[in-house]
Amino acid sequence: MMRDQLEEAQKHLDDGYGRAQHLNKVELPKRFYSSVDVARGQDGYSVTLDGRQVRTPGRKIPVVVQALSVAQVMAKEWAAQGEFIDPSTMPMVRLINSALESGEEMIPAFRAEIGKFAGNDLLLYRADSPHELVEEQERQWDGALVKLARHFDVAFQPTIGIIHQKQPDATLAKLDAALEGQGLINLTALVSITGLTGSGMLAIALLHQLLSADEVWAAAHVDEDHQIRLWGEDDEAMERRAKRRIEFDMAVQVVESSR
Repeated sequence: MMRDQLEEAQKHLDDGYGRAQHLNKVELPKRFYSSVDVARGQDGYSVTLDGRQVRTPGRKIPVVVQALSVAQVMAKEWAAQGEFIDPSTMPMVRLINSALESGEEMIPAFRAEIGKFAGNDLLLYRADSPHELVEEQERQWDGALVKLARHFDVAFQPTIGIIHQKQPDATLAKLDAALEGQGLINLTALVSITGLTGSGMLAIALLHQLLSADEVWAAAHVDEDHQIRLWGEDDEAMERRAKRRIEFDMAVQVVESSR
């Protein structure tokens, strides 16, 4: 599925604590601090551990964010650690560290990745059966496309099946322009949303407040929800989905905090 194919840009999201999925193979570091606070500096907000500013694990970059709410979430994640530090329980810390360690040079690649998904988007490839799935795709996906089309004055060409359907160049150019001015941290969050939903268009719609977070999440899971209605829930699949939702919510909070 497209949501599993972030390719090169997504690899950079695995920098630093983003590699948490591999930590079950290595020993977790012991907690080395007692107190956790949020400090305000000239450049923004930082988390401090025993009074010392947190840095990224790889490049040792000072972790500074512009939104107090984001810093507070990171502080809660640090404070919630027990005897060992488990990055898999720190989604906001991982997201921000990944952004900072990727570096400003990744901004064009992140922006291009969102645009690449939008040009071959989940919302554009429709089922021809069964009737219930076709109707649900039309209900949720057509509504999203209409809002995007009206807001950006663009046209889309949905298709039935999986054969690639090129979208108008003018549409792709305007969707790319919709990302103009987004900084490294915001683009990292939007790339994460794109990967988790399989849709660059849904990420752009969320950024421009055309859809709510819940609407985006529901639209991203139309096919999966149809399968659940047919066959019931699978415990492992639902657990994975719940973890993805947490990652999604952290990325959404980053985007919303920048407004």
